[in-house]
Order: sequence, then structure tokens, then C-alpha cells
Amino acid sequence: MFNKVLRATVRSGIRLQGSSAAAASVEASHSGSATGYSFELTDQQKEFQQLARKFAREEIVPAAATYDRTGEYPVPIIKKAWELGLMNGHIPQEYGGMGLSIFDNCLITEELAYGCTGVQTAIEANSLGQMPVILAGSDAQKSKYLGRMTEEPLMCAYCVTEPGAGSDVSGIKTRAVKMGDEYVVNGQKMWITNGGKANWYFLLARSNPDPKCPAGKAFTGFIVEADTPGIQIGRKEMNMGQRCSDTRGITFEDVRIPKENVLITEGAGFKIAMGAFDNTRPPVAAGATGLAQRALDEATTYALERKTFGKFNGLQNLLMAYQRSAWEVDQGRRNTYYASIAKAFAGDIANQVATDAVQVFGGNGFNSEYPVEKLMRDAKIYQIYEGTAQIQRLIIAREHLGRYKK
Repeated sequence: MFNKVLRATVRSGIRLQGSSAAAASVEASHSGSATGYSFELTDQQKEFQQLARKFAREEIVPAAATYDRTGEYPVPIIKKAWELGLMNGHIPQEYGGMGLSIFDNCLITEELAYGCTGVQTAIEANSLGQMPVILAGSDAQKSKYLGRMTEEPLMCAYCVTEPGAGSDVSGIKTRAVKMGDEYVVNGQKMWITNGGKANWYFLLARSNPDPKCPAGKAFTGFIVEADTPGIQIGRKEMNMGQRCSDTRGITFEDVRIPKENVLITEGAGFKIAMGAFDNTRPPVAAGATGLAQRALDEATTYALERKTFGKFNGLQNLLMAYQRSAWEVDQGRRNTYYASIAKAFAGDIANQVATDAVQVFGGNGFNSEYPVEKLMRDAKIYQIYEGTAQIQRLIIAREHLGRYKK
């Protein structure tokens, strides 16, 4: 348990870095020049990193195997993370948050993922659910829905994926029909992280029935209270990895959403949903980096005890990939290209390193008594969620070629 002195330090120390201070510290320490980029951490960023590292090793690592076996949602760990300020760091100060930069949040995410990516994903799913509101919400929407997240340890979810529309978001079939001052929604979502634990959802639904309507105008983004009548929450899915993360299908049957819960305006939802990914893919890459580092550490320790060692490469490049993508968005620049590179590269390397770690352990690596088989199972999802590795490569190619067409 963390003592009261540490908690007081966190409250007085971490909360000093609001949105303007975070931006200033990042700009000062990551300034670009003709000689390249520097990602030297500020003293305060090092404090974030050390706090998250201590929490991961003392609170998450000892409990990770149990949560993996039971699939139980890690409520006690999430509550402690919230108390220490290790959740919701991206919420602006004016709505009760810390206003940390994407780069700062990536530092925290990497350390939490080292402990268990199932726990880290449960925590990080809040970032994805909240990001559309942060980017596109009105002041009233932000005050209501972001504000409550800082008052108690609540969860939210990004409710977009469907059984027949995963990475191809434009294939969404959930319909929203305007009736007076409300929208009536019908459809089914699938693979929704925090789906059964969320207090509210960001929901993307088709509001223009014309199949020829371009995606940029066909969908609307909504904020939906999870207890709205007509919402049916499916069973918890037992996934191959990250088993303590809550993943479910959600069905909407004549769910009525007031028009004041529309983000920006009707038809703006697709751009909002995609804009959220530019901000949340760097932390996904950071999570994969944390897992890869854990796999490397476990394999190294085991191998040295047995006078044998496998060779691992790529972690330094991993760090640079997610840090560059986070830095770009913090500078206010569109980072789709770098975010997709980081996400694809980190997911692939995490899988490679985790697989190699199992190989180093030999037969023991295939046994659940040792940690690396869990790391290998947990790693796979990084090549799938928030856009598959294949989709990321399509985005990278499109962005790269687009630079030559201007």
C-alpha cells in the first residue's frame, strides 16, 4: 500500500502539471532542430514515470496472474490508480483533471503495461472513451461527463466496433433516427472494452441512411448514459489474453438519446472517432512497449540463471516510435502517419519479443506457472485493436503517398 505521504506528494506534485505546464515542459525538452529531436525527460516527467513504475511493480505485478486466471475485473487496482492520479491524466484542468500531454500519459501507460496489459487496457480504455468528448465536446458536455470521472473512479467506453465492422469503421450499421428532440438508436456493438463497467459511452451510429453518403457525413457521435433504457449488455468475453479487461457486446434497442448529447453536429461523428485514434494510438504503442520490456526482463533473468541468453533487438526503436507520435500530437500537428507507424511497429515487436521470451524459457515457457506465456497471449491484441496491423499499413501507405501528391 502507498502511504499518505506518497499520496500527498502525488496530489501536490503531479497536479501541478496542467495543460499549459505540460505543453511547456514537452516543448522545452523535446524541441526539434536541424540536429534532430530530443526526448530527454523533465524532472516532473521522471516523477510520473517513477510513480507508475513503483505502482506497477508493487501493486499490479503481484496480482496479475490471479486476475488472468479468474478474469475478474481489477477494481481494487483501478481505484488505487485513480487515487494516485494514474488515470484520466489527459482530462483538462478546467474539468478537474491534470491536463497532461499525450507524451506524459504514454510514460505512465508504458509502466502500467509492464505490470499487466490487461489492467493497463482497462485503465487506458477510459482515454479512448473520453477522447471524442475532449476533442469535440461542448463546455457543458465536458463539465458533465469528464467532470464526473475526476470525482470518483468511474469508467467509460468507446462504443464503435460492430460484429461486421471492426477496423472498417465506415461499415457500421447501427442506425440513429432523429425524432423530434431525440435520436432513436438501434444496432449492435461488439468487442467493447469496459463495456460492462462503463458509466457512459461514446457511440458512433449511422444517421444518414443513404448508402452513397460519404463516411465523413454519414455518421454521428453521441454521448450515451450506460443506464439508458434499451441498452442490453452482453456477457463478458473470455479472450485469449488480457483476460481481466472487460470486453462485451452491447445491443441498442430503441435507445433514446437527447439531441444535446450529439458531439458537434449531426454527420460529424466519423471525423471525431478517427481524430480520437490519433491521440490514443501512441499510448497503445506505449503499452506494447511496456509488455516487450517485461518479456525481455523476464527472459534475461531466466537465461542468465541458466547461463544461456537469447538476443533481442528493437526496443530502442520502439521507444522512439511511440514517443515521436505522442510528441507530434502534443505540438498540435496531425500525427496520423506517426501514430500508425508506432501502433503497427510496437504491436509487431511486442509479439516477437514475447514469443522469443517463451522460446528462451523452453518447455517452462509453455507453462502457466511462468509469466511469459501470459505475456505472449496478452501481446496478440496489440496487432488487432484500435485498427489492425494491416489497417495501419494501409494508413501509412496512404499518408506517405499523399505527401507526394501535394
